Amino acid sequence: MIQPLADKIEQHLQKAFQSLGLETTLGRVVPSGQAEYHYQCNGAFKGAKIKGCSPLVLANELQQQLSSLQTFADVSVSVPGFINIIVHDACLAEYGNRIFEDQRLGVPLNELQQKIVIDFGGINIAKAMHVGHLRSSIIGESLQRIARFLGDEVISDIHLGDWGLPIGMLIEEFKLLYPDWPYFKEGFDEDTFESSPVTIEQLEILYPQAAERCKEAGAREKARKTTTDLQSGHRGYQALWQRFRQVSIEDIKRQFEPLDVHFDLWLGESSVNDILPALLKKFKDQQISQESDGATIIEVATEDDKKPMPPLILKTSDGSITYGMTDIATIAQRYEMFNPQCILYVVDNRQSLHFEQVFRAAKKAKVAEDISLEHIAFGTLNGADGKPFKTRSGGVMKLQDLLESAVAKAQERIEEADLGADISAQEREEIAKEVAISAIKFSDLMIPRMSDYIFDLDKFVSFQGKTGPYLLYTAVRIKSLLAKAKEQGLTPGSITIEADKQRDIILNVVQLSRMLKVSYEERAPHHLCEHAYALAQKFSTFYQTCPILSNKDLKQATSWLALANLTLVCLERILSLLGIKIPEKM
Repeated sequence: MIQPLADKIEQHLQKAFQSLGLETTLGRVVPSGQAEYHYQCNGAFKGAKIKGCSPLVLANELQQQLSSLQTFADVSVSVPGFINIIVHDACLAEYGNRIFEDQRLGVPLNELQQKIVIDFGGINIAKAMHVGHLRSSIIGESLQRIARFLGDEVISDIHLGDWGLPIGMLIEEFKLLYPDWPYFKEGFDEDTFESSPVTIEQLEILYPQAAERCKEAGAREKARKTTTDLQSGHRGYQALWQRFRQVSIEDIKRQFEPLDVHFDLWLGESSVNDILPALLKKFKDQQISQESDGATIIEVATEDDKKPMPPLILKTSDGSITYGMTDIATIAQRYEMFNPQCILYVVDNRQSLHFEQVFRAAKKAKVAEDISLEHIAFGTLNGADGKPFKTRSGGVMKLQDLLESAVAKAQERIEEADLGADISAQEREEIAKEVAISAIKFSDLMIPRMSDYIFDLDKFVSFQGKTGPYLLYTAVRIKSLLAKAKEQGLTPGSITIEADKQRDIILNVVQLSRMLKVSYEERAPHHLCEHAYALAQKFSTFYQTCPILSNKDLKQATSWLALANLTLVCLERILSLLGIKIPEKM
């Protein structure tokens, strides 16, 4: 395993600090903000307070120990005590070659590998998927890829909204339309239908109709009764509910396929229905829960709260089970099934209060004593008006419509840029889809996840600037370069460094392990996006100033080609972790 360059540099600094009787933690380095230096150490400031001297004096003592090391081309000190480091070109070149030969690109596995459950679905069955499902699926997919690459065992769960009053409302709507269906009669026979009589198109039309009808008290009461019967084991209702669930899951999988989003588990709220009574009894017997105005609650407020913290309602006064209760039951279920060290909930920040209540209640009820529960909150995807994204008519935009709009825009951009003139119509269509998905995913992931952002399709599908299509274009350009080189009999050689443009690429590449670690620890893929964009920019500058195929110096040409190859494998790895595919040509 390759030791990351930054770790190697820190080891040298740690020894230097230790030799002066100081903590090794002071040897932390960061990339320098000054172009003429590679790394910077600020440990002399804290160390000087301990030793009772000025930071400049301590920094100079450390500099004298470090200057003779072969790793460094130069170690200097600047006022008031910064230690500035330039890594030797030979060391950088060696790292570039070793990283290229390593399947993990010099990225070590996590020292402490965990079993993690990631919950990033929360989609309701029987409803059309909309743009509100976009961010959780894109962020969640990237987080599970990053965690797996770093060695964690990840179980991802869509956690479907497939139980409760909305299902009862929908069953009642079908009962009005198809009163003769056997689902609604005594002695239901499951073999009545050879295939599902329910379609996703029906569900998408009838769900809003059912919601509108149930605004009336009488209709709502009927739906509540049907929901209770369903959850109590009514065979016909449960069979119809299974039809709802089946066609919904098939449609969800179809829509997630182009986004390359995948779940290990397709469980839902219904999966914990059987354990709810026992949990409610346990909470009551152990005096964890209490009755309040006919409802069952858990008090979760503490003396340290700076603002009011309402109790978590487990069961309403009319006997309905709440999302809070099913969420606690799901934590208990996951503990029994997987015994994970951590559960991540990738859900937008408007649900922050709910998850704070659930996490506190779960700890109080001792269903998650040893599990870290994290709400991976994110901001909203907004329209040009700064409000949550809508259609022109003001309705919620379907996810399918958004994807189709992005593909159409990508096709326009490809034609405008005159790309792929020698590519078949079918290939162009596939490329347009990949360009569209890269635009949607990268635009989402490059934003710090707690931030809201405005969805600007024209900007995101551009082949210039900080966009997914720009990164795809850079990667495909390198693929084309490597193919042409092969035709000329030119193969990548050993990387050497003779110019700043080469050095800049290697300095970016060796930072990949640190960027991944930060992305993992902060649950923040935008760090990887920034890293990939910076690498693509550095390669573009290098490519413009270092013509590889026309270079008469064979040794230098093969070195430059190796650097291009290294750039490609790094871009491929980063984009894969972001869930973005690179086409073979453009």
